[in-house]
Amino acid sequence: MKVSRAKAEENRRAVVKEAAKLFREHGIDGVALSGIMGAVGLTQGGFYKQFGSKDELAVEACEQAMAANIDTLNSLINSSNGDVMAAIIDRYLSPEHRNNPAVGCAIAALVADVARREGPLRQSFENGIRGYSAVIEKVLSSCQGEKQNDMDALAILSMMVGALMLSRAVEDENLSRRILEAAADAIPGCSKTTASTDQ
Repeated sequence: MKVSRAKAEENRRAVVKEAAKLFREHGIDGVALSGIMGAVGLTQGGFYKQFGSKDELAVEACEQAMAANIDTLNSLINSSNGDVMAAIIDRYLSPEHRNNPAVGCAIAALVADVARREGPLRQSFENGIRGYSAVIEKVLSSCQGEKQNDMDALAILSMMVGALMLSRAVEDENLSRRILEAAADAIPGCSKTTASTDQ
């Protein structure tokens, strides 16, 4: 039966969204196309009507995940009435985030996969890093006083991502928590000025 253009687009969005979750949870190479398509109720045969390759899907899934993560950061900024950086850090460097990579930071979840690839996926990932960094830079530029600007946005992002990755790589729960807490303690706080942080 012929699928309408609207339904085909809806299916495509569902596949990208599911791939973004599964790739973050299992890695790009750890997920079969059949698993992605089956998770959204479609057959693997329909995949190539929507995408040229798994790599093409990976690029779109990476972009979708990065955009969703950046939206989450911006929501935290806009809803925070106190220390903005603390709100971000409390969310990012938490056991809940550590335990749920499928809906968490795409950078921490996919960096090892992307580092072994070249081309559009790497460019998409780089764009996401720039987007994350820009959000943190926006927070730093809105801080009261100069102390909060001692650490730059890329340093903060690197510390957050590295700590999350390390916390996921150890079995000892106490050590995992200490890694998250040590990074959180090392990142300076940031209270908003009267300037808006809305995009």
